Amino acid sequence: MAHWKRVVGKLASNTDDYFDQLLMQYRRRTGRLRPLQIVPYRGFGNASEVYLRGRVLEDKYIPEPTDKDSVWRNMLSMYQRFNSQEVPGIQVQMLLGENVQIVTTDREGYFEFRLPVTAPLPGTRAWHKAEVKLIEPFVAEQLNLSAAGHILVPPASSRFGVISDVDDTILVSGVTNLLRMARLAFLNNARTRLPFAGVSAFYRALQSGPESTLFNPVFYVSSSPWNLYDLLTDFCAVQGIPKGPFMLRDIGIDEDKVLSGTHAGHKTIQIEHIMRVCSGLPFVLIGDSGQHDPEIYLQVLKDYPTRIRAIYIREVTRQRRRQQVLRLAKEAKALNVPLLLVEDTVEAAEHAVGLGLIDPDALPDIRADKRHDEEAPSDIEQLIED
Repeated sequence: MAHWKRVVGKLASNTDDYFDQLLMQYRRRTGRLRPLQIVPYRGFGNASEVYLRGRVLEDKYIPEPTDKDSVWRNMLSMYQRFNSQEVPGIQVQMLLGENVQIVTTDREGYFEFRLPVTAPLPGTRAWHKAEVKLIEPFVAEQLNLSAAGHILVPPASSRFGVISDVDDTILVSGVTNLLRMARLAFLNNARTRLPFAGVSAFYRALQSGPESTLFNPVFYVSSSPWNLYDLLTDFCAVQGIPKGPFMLRDIGIDEDKVLSGTHAGHKTIQIEHIMRVCSGLPFVLIGDSGQHDPEIYLQVLKDYPTRIRAIYIREVTRQRRRQQVLRLAKEAKALNVPLLLVEDTVEAAEHAVGLGLIDPDALPDIRADKRHDEEAPSDIEQLIED
């Protein structure tokens, strides 16, 4: 079966590459290429190495979302995100202070920098700005095309980090109901999607920790595709959810992706990457019961038994799944780490206060934020208004 999957994956990948190359050559030769855009995703690193990923695409000019956008406008924007035209085989350079590296985009237009830091970065801030630019113009009118990349290097004062799922953890997605998930994804935008009640204030409290002068990094790991990156980062900005790197998933036709690759496998690899790069930090893990977060996080705990402070799982499923998660909680307890199945954010926050993870004075804000979010119109109500 594994051999069969590799054969099908390789055939699909090679066919897709062949037609993509033909189309790109034709469009470039006939002058039908749109202006390009460089899309750096937020990166992260440590004092000796930083990691930044991104993509070079034709610019689809997706408009900034508003809370007055129609269902049709939202559907068109989502179509444009997924109907991306990537630019393979083009050289991209990153400059981070005096540190420089050049890489080439892959068959789907992705670039990936793993840059050794030989010139030290300022230790007084957590976020560092890099310049990402094309080595040579691909479209004649676009000379010196560049974009700003942002890289998180946790400061020495950080007490712990947070690794959070996205769908049905910070963002109401309905992943346990495919029809509802599709409706939420395609008929809304960053300004009309709803957060889980109280999540913004809770995550801000975790980022600040028990002292307001601290900065604890927050990472977001999800099996959502990279095509949704702008929607997710805009959503967090609108809702006041802390800025952090997103580790999303490539769903392109490739020999190592077709009929292979799992939700659990992707998230495990990305979490291990974070744990490796931020080797001196313990972590709080936050997810939901809808997919495999409890199982993934328990395995992370087993692999890093001294580096997990707590695991919070939002309950979004029925009784049978609840019993499965409670059994996993017993295993975590045997390793001296709480794995809590919680109904809402306030319950998790109250427990976090008891562990010394957040300031007790943050609880009133979290409760107020929860009440405010609960008063927002549901996705059904929004559709009726539209």
